[in-house]
Amino acid sequence: MAFLSFVGRTLFVAIFLVAAVQKASEYGADGGKAAELMRPKLDAFYAHVQSNLHVALPVIEAKYLLAIAIGLEFFGGLLFWFGSSLGAWLLLLFLVSVTPIMHDFYNQDVGSTEQTIELIQFMKNLSLTGALLFFLGLKSSVGRASRRNRSKVVANKPKVS
Repeated sequence: MAFLSFVGRTLFVAIFLVAAVQKASEYGADGGKAAELMRPKLDAFYAHVQSNLHVALPVIEAKYLLAIAIGLEFFGGLLFWFGSSLGAWLLLLFLVSVTPIMHDFYNQDVGSTEQTIELIQFMKNLSLTGALLFFLGLKSSVGRASRRNRSKVVANKPKVS
């Protein structure tokens, strides 16, 4: 069972680790191609939030946000690979912050190829988020069960005089 869990985590984190390494290798003084793709999406997000919520968001350069995203993706993936809950939380933070901005199917023309692609990517990230929540819930319930069983064993242990 432990082997299957490790294989499953390996397959799961592959998308995060490969993407992080690819973005990091292309990251130049301006953030590279990923930052270039990110800028218009960030601008649309800022405009949407400011017009609907009437809140002024601090403008942060795309290359700095991209560096944070790469770190969350890489270190979260690495930690999760070894079964760490912290890794799952980092990947959750990455997915929750990146998904609605970068996969903005709602900003695309209805029925367009772009809308379909972004909707599929959005749903994929939603599924990954669900898998991480499942992992965290399972890990939490297993931890509680083992603590409960340990306390029963200690309570039932005969006293040696």
